[in-house]
Amino acid sequence: MTHTTIHTLPASDTAPAEDPFRYGWRFVPRPTPDNPHYLEQVPLTLEDVLHPETGDFIAHSDRHETDRMYLTAVLRARLEEAGVAIVLSDVRIAWDIPDLRPHGPDVMVIPGIRERQDWSTFEVAVEGARPALIIEITSPETRENDLERKVEHYARAGVAQYVIVDDAGKGRGKRRLRLLDYRLEAGMYRLHPSDAAGRVHLAIADVWLGVEGDHVVCYDDHGVAFGDYATVVRQAADAEERARLEAQAREAEAQARAAAEAQARREAERAQREAQAREAEAQARAAAEERARLEAQAREAEAQARAAAEERARLEAQAREAEAQARAAAEAQARREAQARAAAEAQARRESQARAEVEARLRALEEELRRLRGEG
Repeated sequence: MTHTTIHTLPASDTAPAEDPFRYGWRFVPRPTPDNPHYLEQVPLTLEDVLHPETGDFIAHSDRHETDRMYLTAVLRARLEEAGVAIVLSDVRIAWDIPDLRPHGPDVMVIPGIRERQDWSTFEVAVEGARPALIIEITSPETRENDLERKVEHYARAGVAQYVIVDDAGKGRGKRRLRLLDYRLEAGMYRLHPSDAAGRVHLAIADVWLGVEGDHVVCYDDHGVAFGDYATVVRQAADAEERARLEAQAREAEAQARAAAEAQARREAERAQREAQAREAEAQARAAAEERARLEAQAREAEAQARAAAEERARLEAQAREAEAQARAAAEAQARREAQARAAAEAQARRESQARAEVEARLRALEEELRRLRGEG
């Protein structure tokens, strides 16, 4: 899986200098109030092309792409079937060098790994392997990156051989290709001269790379070309198309699987919500029944309390009535006793008066008797 989508241009086309999208573009999330998923198309800079991000759209010419596919097909046939190395094309690579940002080589050959995977970014630190060969095919708009900055960067990254297929025609009419062959020596690149036929040796593949007209060709040690260029390119294009369709099929399958899983999750969530709703309804019903039971108990308790209060009031009334009757009886008794005392006192007074009268009469008789006796 490539990290970029390549927009091909006719070989004779040169994007105008004022075209902000001449290097390519990327889509950047720019949420708006109306569309939280809005993606803004942002033009790439030369620095962005040097250090691409996953998903960048980088513009290349048709001949650039046919050369890339041809080199990829020849090197894969030469190396991958024998298990010598894998060949990646237009895959972003993240280095294990501090401060060295990722690149997106046209073609890179990586020994030590027997099987290609669906990388969008090949991480050197994770995979434990680095390219032994990188091939870049220049484009007029971005050749400065390939001819200058990548020479320094790939040397720092420890890439043993860096070959540049340079279009010195600068985009004016027919391509004029030349080959630049950099070899790593003592941590620095040294430019090796081509052989008498203008070819360079790709050491890891034991293949000679040359130029015929406006395209590149690979040869064996006997100078025999590896396949017809048009046939190889067509086969490579067919292989890339098959890979693209397979990737689309996998993506469609993944999307279908994701959609099915999402549907299953939605159904499970709906079932869970329905179960929760039923549970909540049952709980609400149980709570309502419990509330009704408690209210009935409260009413019963209130009725019992009211009955108890009424009984208490009745008993208190009876007690007050009994108390009133007792008090009335006590008062009547007290009145009778007072009357009896009064009567007794009156009787006592009468008896006292009677005694006093009797005693007075007796004294009078005694006085009369003494007088009669002459004792007076």
